[in-house]
Amino acid sequence: MFALTGMSQRFTLVELNSENMFDCLDDEGKDDGEFLPDGPRRWTRSRYWRKLNNIGQELLSSSHDIPDLVALVEVENDTVMRDLTRRSLLGNAGYQYLMTDSPDARGIDVALLYQPSTFRPICYETIEVPSVGDMSPTRDILYVKGETVGDDTLHVFVVHAPSRYGGERQTRHNRKQVAEVMLRFIGEVADVSQSNIIIAGDFNDYADSPSLRQYYQRGLLNATQWAKGTHGARGTYRYQGDWQSIDHILVSPALYKKTGTVYINDASFLLEDEPKYGGRRPKRTYQGFRYQPGYSDHLPLVVTLEL
Repeated sequence: MFALTGMSQRFTLVELNSENMFDCLDDEGKDDGEFLPDGPRRWTRSRYWRKLNNIGQELLSSSHDIPDLVALVEVENDTVMRDLTRRSLLGNAGYQYLMTDSPDARGIDVALLYQPSTFRPICYETIEVPSVGDMSPTRDILYVKGETVGDDTLHVFVVHAPSRYGGERQTRHNRKQVAEVMLRFIGEVADVSQSNIIIAGDFNDYADSPSLRQYYQRGLLNATQWAKGTHGARGTYRYQGDWQSIDHILVSPALYKKTGTVYINDASFLLEDEPKYGGRRPKRTYQGFRYQPGYSDHLPLVVTLEL
């Protein structure tokens, strides 16, 4: 919740790619067979509920107070979000949520969890990203406009841009398309120079990538570019022994001035030893197709704002 600091109020936002948070049911019209009880990953109800509880634990451990907003990426559907917020370890936290229903082939969506006592949605919209060239249907962008307790209006966007599968350069236009659609919509609903804007999610690009530069050119700032953890994490995920970040939280200049602490939640229970390269890495749910009771291959990003 809010903690008063003089005349300001601390507002906490967490972003997390939850890594394949699927239920155990066949979602008609979606390619989710990999995560069914008889699928190659043997995705059983016990594994599903353990995943939900682990994600709940991961989110709650990200801040001393219950986070006010959570931008959650890679969730399958409303059933998953209802179970997460009502029936898992997160059930007593009091979260409400809004989410997309995207044309993504696997049924992957994004969601925004919010504390009704500190954030009141005014309106929300799902923003479709039209395909260009050989681009497959991708995740919609979630837009939520809301008010904080102190009457600050926030424009919040949750994004999960197309992956780099097939090569970074070959797929670059897909992520640039997401940025163009997002920036066009922002221009219709807010003034970057004056409004409180937050864009959080998995951009599948690094801080200096062409798609991120599109946001910077329009005046948005990367609040988490230099975020680090306290247990050695220098990025939100680790690839071949190197810490990297494709998760970001971008803010408008008005909010950048109000940014307080920025960090990666790399609590020790979220990490495991990495035998091949040394050091530690995020403890994910599967290594290849070998199940382990982990959390996600990404770590949470945390930003506090003094509103």
